[in-house]
Amino acid sequence: MDASLIANDATRREEEVEQCIARLPGRREIETRSVQGNTHGRLTVTVRGNGTLPDMDVTVRLYASLAETAGVREVALSQLPPSITAGDLGAAVFERFPTLSPLRESVVFAVNAEYVRPDHLIRPGDEVALIPPVSGGAAAELFRITEAPLDVPAIQRLVHRDASGALSIFVGVVRNTNQGRDVDHLEYDAYPAMATKVMRQIASEARERWDIHEIAMHHRIGRLAIGEASVAVAVSAPHRGDAIAACQYGIDRLKAIVPIWKKEVWTDGEHWVEGSLTPRDEAAPSPESSAP
Repeated sequence: MDASLIANDATRREEEVEQCIARLPGRREIETRSVQGNTHGRLTVTVRGNGTLPDMDVTVRLYASLAETAGVREVALSQLPPSITAGDLGAAVFERFPTLSPLRESVVFAVNAEYVRPDHLIRPGDEVALIPPVSGGAAAELFRITEAPLDVPAIQRLVHRDASGALSIFVGVVRNTNQGRDVDHLEYDAYPAMATKVMRQIASEARERWDIHEIAMHHRIGRLAIGEASVAVAVSAPHRGDAIAACQYGIDRLKAIVPIWKKEVWTDGEHWVEGSLTPRDEAAPSPESSAP
């Protein structure tokens, strides 16, 4: 980025101007030129930077309803100032794609697979995503986003331990109707790297609350037909009470905060399903909400 300073005092020497410019942080290459035609004379000093805070190029990823409405999954933003925030990037995306405006108040921001506040500063190399509300009201074997059909017996084997007296498994299945409308199929989208990371977070929360041996979460993405399994959560524990409670917690929490989105395709239309909960509180949890 070039910056120009104009000295209206014709008697001021170029060396003095250059000394002033040299004190600017991260700026060292200076060009000067005289401009005629002004009764006072004018000196233009152009500062060309190879400084410590260069402009940035950032790619913002979009998912589910955001990607579909914008018609792209990635938005490249160039020549950004070093003080740019996640909120600034979001504003730039919404300015470029006005059709996204109805979703503006519901999105949150993710940087490097972590929910962040809008004032989070972006650094070179950061992976940035805009997150729409997750549907619902890669990764290690235990936590997986996959396009392949779910193998429920295999997921059960992942969590089983010889000391386990109980195995609790929840399997979500695509049904053929919802709210009085005939469903033809479902389509799921996800942010895989972040989804598996948040799944691990949920597993850690469950282990803090209940005496369990292991927990696994697998979720399908892509097109799913009626009757196919979309999600499976499996928990092993010494006793059934802990296994059942942790399994229910796992699926409820997954549907609330894991960045996975569902589109219902009906016989007469389609719609991205957005739950009443968004991850907004996850980006800025209060001390009370983070307490066990």
